[in-house]
Amino acid sequence: MNILSVARGHNGSTTLLVDGKVVFYLEEERLTRNKYDGAPLAGISKAFEYVDHIDHMIICHTHRDGPVLDWCGEDAYHGWARKLSKGKKFDYHYIDEYHHQLHAACGFYNSGFKTAACVIADGAGSFLRLKEDEEWVQNTLMADATKTPIFEFETIFKVGYPSVFETVYKHVGTKEPIGMYQPMKDFYVTEYPGITKCYEAVTQYCGFPAIEAGKLMGLAPYGEPNEKLPKFFADDGWSNREVVIPTYPNAASINVNRFPVLREDCDNWDTTKNDHTQIQKDMAYAIQDQTSKQIIKLIRKAHEETGEKNIVVCGGYGLNCVANYEYWKEFPDLNIYCEPISHDGGTSIGAAKMIYHQLTEIDKPSKQESVYYGPQYDISTYEKSFGDLDVKDTSYDDIAQLIRDGNIVTIFQGRSEGGPRALGNRSILFDPTIKDGKDIVNGVKHREWFRPFACSILKEKVNDWFDLVGRDETPHMMYAVKCLDGIEEKIPSVIHVDGTCRIQTVTKEQNENYYNLISAFEKITEVPILFNTSFNLGGEPLVETIDDAINTLERSEIEYLYLPEIQKLINIPNTSEDIVEPCCEDTTCCQET
Repeated sequence: MNILSVARGHNGSTTLLVDGKVVFYLEEERLTRNKYDGAPLAGISKAFEYVDHIDHMIICHTHRDGPVLDWCGEDAYHGWARKLSKGKKFDYHYIDEYHHQLHAACGFYNSGFKTAACVIADGAGSFLRLKEDEEWVQNTLMADATKTPIFEFETIFKVGYPSVFETVYKHVGTKEPIGMYQPMKDFYVTEYPGITKCYEAVTQYCGFPAIEAGKLMGLAPYGEPNEKLPKFFADDGWSNREVVIPTYPNAASINVNRFPVLREDCDNWDTTKNDHTQIQKDMAYAIQDQTSKQIIKLIRKAHEETGEKNIVVCGGYGLNCVANYEYWKEFPDLNIYCEPISHDGGTSIGAAKMIYHQLTEIDKPSKQESVYYGPQYDISTYEKSFGDLDVKDTSYDDIAQLIRDGNIVTIFQGRSEGGPRALGNRSILFDPTIKDGKDIVNGVKHREWFRPFACSILKEKVNDWFDLVGRDETPHMMYAVKCLDGIEEKIPSVIHVDGTCRIQTVTKEQNENYYNLISAFEKITEVPILFNTSFNLGGEPLVETIDDAINTLERSEIEYLYLPEIQKLINIPNTSEDIVEPCCEDTTCCQET
């Protein structure tokens, strides 16, 4: 059974599922080179390179309004797939009211759990409509409740095979001043912004686009507790509407005029300087602390009300690797799985697997071992892209020494990573022992000075360097873990100001070439770790093709591209004329997430 699933909207993606297995997944931006591209037409075309027909097609998003073909009114994605299928019929599914359920499906079916409780938190899920025949709706203050959309904020599901999604708790809401209504047990309709929306509001307060909330996570450790700041959540757990003003579906803002300390801070912030005020840093610290505590409450509720020890965390907030580590510490007896493709792109995977299990009723769990889901390229064709470039034979030892000598080296191999984390197939590598490494690489990538970097470490050595609080691996870089005493001075370029590092554990089975390279670096340095960040420049998606990789080097200060599949090293010496500079003085407009 071949199932083609597309998620449109930001982080648009395409998934091809063959007999229940993901054989292809890719975010549209990787092909079009347009950051956050939400129209996965190129992805559909790429999927048909793997199969000559599909049996089912799924379109999923938060609302039904979408592009249609003007001559017939057909959904544009369905129409494109129909053309590519060359007359072969397939069933069509449109899912627009189960956004959180699709997040849950993605995480659950990838977790390997037989049953679980899924905790979902994102900015705004499905766009739902209130039903006029419900008494509580008629009593609201809204002029026309049935025409006012409400949005999913947080949901808890009790989940099992083949396709059981029981809603245990749900918080939805609207920007309208309706107060709080509880039409049924553990179902709340409120005017209070959701947890993630509050995080987005502070993200914008600090000068970043709401969709780039990951930057706020990096800024937060530079803040400190500040009693002068308003609280984002009341004692009863609901967000403070006096602080956060929701402007659904896409954003929210901080009510700065209500709080003199914030009004003064905004008035005095010099946006031309590449820095943030202490109030902004304190706001980032506060929202990181307070939102993670709210998710902890939801996890506790999920466990207590379902009895499940298997907990899946998904949705946009699931990418908050600082909070994810707090869950480990708070719940040592729970099996917590944080889905690596937690953002909206992952809903195409969730939809495909949900429909598959609904149709087949197969109830055997399968664990996601890797997220190397991108296209498989023919390595024999790489030489066509080399042209007159300086290309030489190399080895793991050569590359390890090159990195040890203080060079930035990019690595390109195999299928690209699904989700936002570079995991050794599309990565920029550096020596983690170099004290100023963070500043050096941030400068090359045109990132803000406070942005931390990740590292990749041999799995068998991880507990000698980091505190995984009883766990033994984190293969998808989903947790910012504490380093052990004395470690920061050994690998200063990858340890953040709070003593944490977002780490990827690597085994030979998961990524043989990358494992061998890290091992070669360990032979030289006695450090089984490489500095790892995404292979891209500011404002650009991760590179996808060999041509993307070469083009990135030609426009940057990076000179080395390593191709381990063919053991080749490309050297592109760059001049100042080649280098791409930030598009403006305010670097917040031209940074990657």
